[in-house]
Amino acid sequence: MKDRLIYERSVKGRVGYAWPTLDVPRIEPKEILSKTHIRAEAPKLPEVSEFDVVRHFTRLSQDNFSVDTNFYPLGSCTMKYNPKVNEKVAAMDGFAQIHPLQPEQHLQGILQLHWELEQLLSEITGMAAYTLQPSAGAQGELAGIKIILSYFQCKNEKRSTILIPDSAHGTNPATAALSQFKVVEVKSGADGLVDLADLKSKLNEDVAALMLTNPNTLGLFEKDILTITKLLHEVGALVYMDGANMNALLGNARPGDMQVDIMHLNLHKTFSTPHGGGGPGAGPVGVAKHLEDFLPVPRVRKKDGQLFWDYRAEHSIGRLHGFYGNVGVLVRAYTYIRFLGNTGIMRAGKTALINANYIKKKLEHLYPVPYGDLCMHEFVASAKSLKQYGVTAQDVAKRLLDFGFYAPTVYFPLIVEEALMIEPTETESKESLDAFIDAMLAIAEEAKAGLAPEAPQNMPVQRVDEVRAAREPNLRWLPPASSLPTEPPTQALGQSSMRMDSSSQTF
Repeated sequence: MKDRLIYERSVKGRVGYAWPTLDVPRIEPKEILSKTHIRAEAPKLPEVSEFDVVRHFTRLSQDNFSVDTNFYPLGSCTMKYNPKVNEKVAAMDGFAQIHPLQPEQHLQGILQLHWELEQLLSEITGMAAYTLQPSAGAQGELAGIKIILSYFQCKNEKRSTILIPDSAHGTNPATAALSQFKVVEVKSGADGLVDLADLKSKLNEDVAALMLTNPNTLGLFEKDILTITKLLHEVGALVYMDGANMNALLGNARPGDMQVDIMHLNLHKTFSTPHGGGGPGAGPVGVAKHLEDFLPVPRVRKKDGQLFWDYRAEHSIGRLHGFYGNVGVLVRAYTYIRFLGNTGIMRAGKTALINANYIKKKLEHLYPVPYGDLCMHEFVASAKSLKQYGVTAQDVAKRLLDFGFYAPTVYFPLIVEEALMIEPTETESKESLDAFIDAMLAIAEEAKAGLAPEAPQNMPVQRVDEVRAAREPNLRWLPPASSLPTEPPTQALGQSSMRMDSSSQTF
């Protein structure tokens, strides 16, 4: 029973809720809706009892890894713990029950929050102004690239090249290419930082911008950042900063002071809002003063003590999001920042650095770190030395699940062989870090002793073909025999006879 889909639990005629007797006149759909808006037949929803639903989804939640239950050292994605006070504030009626089409005079509270959050983000990053519209970092990148495009169009300049370091996040070249720019790769030097000689060789008046992540995806701060921004500005180009790694800079450094022209933030990474599973998210974009007029509209303005939406901007790239962004995420981020305050924000950034360097130092004798003596908030180790024992980074990742830890990001960035990208964040205790370190060391010792098992051993499913499972999802459990039973299997999850099926191939 445990492993059936909710649709497979359906029993015709079974109900999950008893509605009270109707005490108002009944209105048929055809009386208020046109025929084109009325279903020809009822939706095929599962017919289940309340406790069927509760038990089903409770069991699923218990099978899941989540940041509320496990350490999640997922490099580059910053899966930090989300304080529950954020959820309480976001659920307040004054935020949760408003409608974006209400008159502005009824929305002064949320407009004030938007206004203050923009000021807070500007102060933290050193940028002149922000838009809160983008609903993810990738959409923030798109907004940034559109601003770059519009900026040069206003200058009557035709520029068609975007420079991107070889260690960049994959969304950077994807966004540039989708915006019809030619992407030119900039190599990393032996130190893992931007190779200045290679950058200089590719700079010319066709370059519109450099998309730079700082700290980069190796967890290293670009120490030549002022030289880099100067070189770009000398040829009239702009500098876009991918702010996904802003955790490391909180209270320590500001991109605006590095002469960055445009950047996005991931509120769902740096400012502790829920993250994962495709959303929700928010990717506010900050700009230097000379680009403020290109930001999306509307923007929050204040006049005579009243806040209002201002749609006036001569060079605006337009609207990016239905209404005004993922407001619930913005409320959570605002709560986090105000709760920590200036001192707390600075401590968060410094603790993220300490935690990452602590793990790095404890692991590097068995998991070498090819770039950097000191890291920022994350580092990229290598499982290359374990390959002689037949163990890969993927094997390490799967085995960690058996120890109760989610895996680090693996095989990224591509410039590190058998990469393990580890980010502990500032929210984990020393006890959690030590337990993770012990698990990593134990896995390495298993490998050296020839005892590495086929992992995971203790999960609901064992090793699957992840690419095929993503492209051809089939969530039904099958027994090992080639023929299917007439009833769903009753074996407990995790037994070795269980496997997943995708079309005709099992794995």
